[in-house]
Amino acid sequence: MIPPVDVATLSAPAQKILAPATPAKLREMAARGIAPGVKPAEALTIVALLAHSNEPSVRDTAEKTLSALPEPLLKAALDADLPTATIHSVATHLREHAEAISKLLKMPQIAIETVEEVARIGSEAVTEVVATNEERLLKHPRLVELLYFNKHTRASTVDRLIELMTRHNIELRGIPAWKEVAQSIQGELIAEPSDEPLPDDLLFKETAELAERLAREAAEEEDTHHENDEGEESLKDKFKPLYQQLSNMSVGQRIRRAQMGTREERMLLVRDANRIVATSAIRSPLMQDNEVQLLSRNRNLSEDVLRVIATTPEWLKSYSIKRNLVENPKTPVMLAMRMVEQLREADLRKIARSKNVSGPVQEAARRHLNRRSS
Repeated sequence: MIPPVDVATLSAPAQKILAPATPAKLREMAARGIAPGVKPAEALTIVALLAHSNEPSVRDTAEKTLSALPEPLLKAALDADLPTATIHSVATHLREHAEAISKLLKMPQIAIETVEEVARIGSEAVTEVVATNEERLLKHPRLVELLYFNKHTRASTVDRLIELMTRHNIELRGIPAWKEVAQSIQGELIAEPSDEPLPDDLLFKETAELAERLAREAAEEEDTHHENDEGEESLKDKFKPLYQQLSNMSVGQRIRRAQMGTREERMLLVRDANRIVATSAIRSPLMQDNEVQLLSRNRNLSEDVLRVIATTPEWLKSYSIKRNLVENPKTPVMLAMRMVEQLREADLRKIARSKNVSGPVQEAARRHLNRRSS
């Protein structure tokens, strides 16, 4: 929790500006960073406090000032110690100002909540700053999780952070596919930090931009593949460039796209020939029920993916997903048989006559029909 600024600790001129009886025009001046007789650090603190003012005009002015602080004020203020709440306010408003964030991160009064927010929303340059403090990252692994899911964090930086965590046997439970992520980094050549983005970083960024464009253009709930009457799939032409971009990535980078990317990326990566990529895609925290419904009846998916679906209680609340899994011959037989008894009679009759399900599942459907009729 971020402790509030104790106004009583501020100088007399600062307290006067913040006093309710002070003329509104003086507070509006202070909201722009103009506070006569007040040192820069306190002037900045006043702006941060006025951003929570009950007066809309003062509050809006202070918010605008925090988002575009005058450089002389900012530079002078950052040379002094700032209250924890002021650090938080400035850091969250200057998410793209790497130089300022770098100084704020070194202040002893900074709260871990502030560092976490910066890791979550920071620009590429800012995330690079956060990622340099290994001691802090090891003490607060949650920071690595937030950097992992921040789309601005470089791919090469994420690789270094994952290697750091695995080297110290730290499990990141905030990454659903952590087991796959940790496994993917084994044996990989980890690049040293670089001032400029590496080729892998540019590929990751370009792929994200392409995927987001396709997501805007795609029809609602559209699959990336066509399926013919025999159940054979073919990739739709418009998704081939995205497929190629993803194919050029390392295993770890494809897993990250599966965890944080678009629906179209998940639909491609859940079909990935690499088992750990495919299973990480189905475990994506962004995976939706309608996607799982579509995938659960797909006969081209691996057993590993269908096993994840069939053993996830949240998804098994859906009757259509359970029915799809039972009817899908690629679903592991024992898992499919467990769900047979939960199906409606009409579906059991269909399965008992179907030539597209496995023999044991068909026989299990017949047994349950006989039990219900006896």
